[in-house]
Amino acid sequence: MAREIPFFKPDITSVEREAIDEVLSLEGEDKIEALERAFVDKTGAAYAVSTNSGTSALHLAMCAMDLKRGDKIICSVNSFPSVPEVVRHFDAEPIFVDIDSEDFNIDLDAFEKVLEANYSKKLKGAIVNHVGGQPTDLARLYAIAEKYNIKIVEDASDAMGGTYEGKPIGATGADITCFSFSPHMKHSVANAGMLLCDDDTLHDRATLLRNHAIQSDGWDKYGNLEYMYDVVDIGCKYDVSVIDAAYALAQYSRIDQMIARRQEIAAIYDKELEGVKHVTLPVKKRDHIYQLYIIRIDRNRDGFARALKEKGVHTGLHYIPLHLMSYYKQKYGLRVNDFQQALQTYQQVLSLPIYHNMSDDEVEYVCQAVKEVAAAHI
Repeated sequence: MAREIPFFKPDITSVEREAIDEVLSLEGEDKIEALERAFVDKTGAAYAVSTNSGTSALHLAMCAMDLKRGDKIICSVNSFPSVPEVVRHFDAEPIFVDIDSEDFNIDLDAFEKVLEANYSKKLKGAIVNHVGGQPTDLARLYAIAEKYNIKIVEDASDAMGGTYEGKPIGATGADITCFSFSPHMKHSVANAGMLLCDDDTLHDRATLLRNHAIQSDGWDKYGNLEYMYDVVDIGCKYDVSVIDAAYALAQYSRIDQMIARRQEIAAIYDKELEGVKHVTLPVKKRDHIYQLYIIRIDRNRDGFARALKEKGVHTGLHYIPLHLMSYYKQKYGLRVNDFQQALQTYQQVLSLPIYHNMSDDEVEYVCQAVKEVAAAHI
């Protein structure tokens, strides 16, 4: 029977268990405040607003920007569905842009052309994701945004703990940066997100709307609302639970260690899989934390993935382009060939397992499986 190497497996240590036990015993510091403070301390951002998921953080970002019906937000066609979804919830319009064929991030040449073609008061900004943990060319992105006076929201779900030119993601110049603690898990052990910004107005509005737009003298340490309160807007229920915050804080305290290990694994993959027939390795253009290790298979990607699964190696696909999704295809009359780079990339990419608690033996097993499948691949 083949070994089983999952695509991702959470790394739970005594740090997480002790943090959760402390919450259950109703002792210790406020984990939610501690989590927000940890992000501010590590990134240098002025403000951190915790949420119950990365998607909630993105939606709260749109709320903070006061997005309205008919407004437009540009995003990469190679994004998770949560990105255009949070735009459509306002009856606003996502505008898709093709991708760079090497790092799979948004194509900034195409981005600027789309800006020129759609520039108006209704064009409010862009949500830009960092695929696999490698940021886009942020210096150029910010220069374009300044030229057209639009806001930039970074979906940094894959880039938590990452850097751009040595500066932490979250304080490099975006108006808002959003993170997720479980970007590629359907059934996560715990769930949390984070919104970072430097602007007082964005921070205050996100904080207000995060919990039903309630204004009050506050809550006590058990979460009980004070006697008198008011509701001043239409809000959401996006605050994170204390247990989720405790788990997230424990994970975040070890983020540098996790990144270092993923980079070690990526280096092994780079060495062992270099020159393997049918396989093209990731292109590293900037700081890369390898939240994903995305390879290309030159033909019959699905057959390659099935053969790996037969050997117990589970893989992922990042991403199916949004213009191929039934809702967006029908809503906006999009055609299969509208985004050539994204289409070709989608037909070839495959994400290999890469997570902090993979052993060297498991990594070597994945490498051997890829080599065996490649040798027999048609």
